[in-house]
Amino acid sequence: MIVTWSQEAGDNLVDIEEFIARDSVDRAVRFVDALIDHAEAILADNPRSGRTVPEIGNPDIRELIYRGYRIVYRLNGDQIEILTVFEGHRLLRLNESGD
Repeated sequence: MIVTWSQEAGDNLVDIEEFIARDSVDRAVRFVDALIDHAEAILADNPRSGRTVPEIGNPDIRELIYRGYRIVYRLNGDQIEILTVFEGHRLLRLNESGD
């Protein structure tokens, strides 16, 4: 499976890294790199391993949780598109789901 990242997901990763970097630049870079590695390693071989996003109910829009962050992705044939990444306590807004 091919894993791609949407512009929104990339922008959110930059925001996450900038937020964590207020305390430690090294920790921020390590965290974002680990989040990306986690998502890509799991999804490349197990694309349905994440749960269906409860707010959406579409079995092709799923999410992984990584250290308190929701990684929302869409299954599309042999491609997986990471749609967005955000703090786990938030609900997904419909404009973040790619629909």
